[in-house]
Amino acid sequence: MQKTTFNISKMDCPSEENIIRLKLEELANIKSLQFDIANRKLQVYHTGNYEPILSALDSLKLDTKFVDNISADSFEPTDTQDRKLLWLVLSINFFFFVLEILTGIFSHSMGLVADSLDMLADSIVYGLALFAVGGTVLRKKKIAKVGGYFQMTLAIFGLVEVIRRFLGLEEVPVFQTMIIISSLALIGNTTSLYLLQRSKNREAHMEASVIFTSNDVIANIGVIIAGGLVYFTNSKFPDLIIGGIVFILVGRGALRILKLSK
Repeated sequence: MQKTTFNISKMDCPSEENIIRLKLEELANIKSLQFDIANRKLQVYHTGNYEPILSALDSLKLDTKFVDNISADSFEPTDTQDRKLLWLVLSINFFFFVLEILTGIFSHSMGLVADSLDMLADSIVYGLALFAVGGTVLRKKKIAKVGGYFQMTLAIFGLVEVIRRFLGLEEVPVFQTMIIISSLALIGNTTSLYLLQRSKNREAHMEASVIFTSNDVIANIGVIIAGGLVYFTNSKFPDLIIGGIVFILVGRGALRILKLSK
């Protein structure tokens, strides 16, 4: 058994991790993958030469560099408790997706709608990781393609709607709803972040999930701030600006997910 470490400088979220997993899954000699997203490191437990692994990683154009290669007696499989934790985080994300998109529509807040789609994007990423386990590479690529196109469609629709509202005579969003619902979503994401950080396992999707959920916390705070600015200015524009920013982030995530299907 060999353990080879790579530095992948452009690996900074679950989408890149999934891209790498699907690519390396085509190599039969790989036994385990351990990701350290924060430090852009990947440890591969495998038999045989590491050169085919490096070649596969290079083809993804994520700026991969070989670090070292040593002999390893064994590797640790994915912890079942961590998989359950990811299911819990997925459930929290999907619940707040439903809550935010409904309240966003009724309160005329594009910030809430955009944040809800950001939560949906997280759910898609976690779902791809969990539902595809044990399936074939072809099945996983089909799942990735459907999820990516669905998310991209939502992002484009959202940006078009933001532009339409910028140009039209729209109602000022209900700032109270923006602040209250975003505060609840912030509590949900903070709870998820706390649970993820308690996990001692930093392989698989644990570290990536921490980073992804941290970004959600920032988005929640952005919508809360936008709600406050709507109150002080009595204007729709703070809400539309934060909504546009989040929709762009959702679209960027969709492009990354679509790489999974290649």
